Amino acid sequence: MRDSAQTTTLTIGKIARSAGVGVETIRFYEREKLLPEPARDPSSGYRRYTESTISRLQFIARAKELGFTLRETRELLDLRAGSATCGTLRSRAEEKLDDIRRRIQDLRRIEQALLTLSEACPGAGGLEACPILAALEGGFGDAG
Repeated sequence: MRDSAQTTTLTIGKIARSAGVGVETIRFYEREKLLPEPARDPSSGYRRYTESTISRLQFIARAKELGFTLRETRELLDLRAGSATCGTLRSRAEEKLDDIRRRIQDLRRIEQALLTLSEACPGAGGLEACPILAALEGGFGDAG
């Protein structure tokens, strides 16, 4: 189908297949304002998407893979559509990198605590002597 501007429009199913996402994902992104509300076919009422929706969905997927939240992705899309500079986007990427590094440090701390607990557990006997359970109940020294 073609609209008045002679732009190819596609159904939600075709857009989903082309972008490699589910139909419900597209609807979710619309509710979250990551995708603009599509035009409706006047005769059927079906949503009609332009081909540019595919590249926008791919952008969202790549941002998600890089750890950007939906809010951050929405901000990146707004920057992309506005008058942002490469420096602005670099700053956002560096902020995300700092966030990822902090999370990696937290995960390493958690890993060490779990390793300590695991090594302290004899793996046999009753739960009353289990150091893992004791730590979860707040009684194991340095585990957390």
